[in-house]
Amino acid sequence: MSEHSHSHSHSHGGASVETHQGRITIALCVTLAVFVLQVIGSILTGSLALLFDSAHVLTDAGGLAMALVAARLMGRPSTNKRTWGFARAEILAATAQAAVLLAVGLVVLVEGVQRLMHPGEIASQELIYFGLIGLVGNVISLFVLLGGRSNNFNMRAAFLEVLNDALGSVAVIVAAIIITTTGWVQADAIVAMLIGVLILPRTVKLLLETIGVLLESTPAGLNLDKVREHIMAIDHVRGVHDLHSSQIATGLPILSAHVVVDEGCFHDGHAPTMLDALQSCVAGHFSVSIEHSTFQLEPVGHAEHELGAHH
Repeated sequence: MSEHSHSHSHSHGGASVETHQGRITIALCVTLAVFVLQVIGSILTGSLALLFDSAHVLTDAGGLAMALVAARLMGRPSTNKRTWGFARAEILAATAQAAVLLAVGLVVLVEGVQRLMHPGEIASQELIYFGLIGLVGNVISLFVLLGGRSNNFNMRAAFLEVLNDALGSVAVIVAAIIITTTGWVQADAIVAMLIGVLILPRTVKLLLETIGVLLESTPAGLNLDKVREHIMAIDHVRGVHDLHSSQIATGLPILSAHVVVDEGCFHDGHAPTMLDALQSCVAGHFSVSIEHSTFQLEPVGHAEHELGAHH
């Protein structure tokens, strides 16, 4: 026996999946309604803060749509053409979402500086009304997602997206109140830039994480040197090479390695026990639990007959 791997299928009950999709669908519909109303409001009031918040709401609606589509696509079985199914669809969507939000944020920061120097008319009282509409919609979505926010990554991300929208609506209302009470119209531009400053770091972080997944970087929090040390500590192991680890999608890290073992392991029936020990090692000893692992057991000197570089 030279190679051994375990495939794990994680299924969710029909009821829990339906609840998950139902919550996201409701939140998505509410978010889209808020977006339409805020765009209308930004046109009527001339508010940059409200316009930027509406762009952020649209991006978050894309995130909710991504979560919904991913939940459905990831339920599809793998095929010979797509051995991981559509698991990576969420990474592609998240990368596009982050790139769009980053571009919007930079444009608004530039526009905000221009508005500070050349402020325009702001219909502050109407701005309060539209800000309140957005806040009410965000609160509704928060309550819809609250019950399932701990179920999985998509639900937690959706909850945080809507929470951030709610904070943006509060900021718009604050700007409107300042303008109404003091007449200082520059408050609109400052609030817009503050929203951008708060959102851009999160956007850059998300973009870097998704690009890292697409580049098949080692999953965050996993130290391959420590993995190598643990494997080398197993009885009868003489060496490790071609150690690779990457991430297919959220919560789906994988690892493979060639493990050099004593010649006797191939004759005394000890190989299966070693394979179990190796897979238990990477599944339970590290902060990143790797359930999808593949190990090739080989005798000393076998690497000399393999093609390609070894490390």
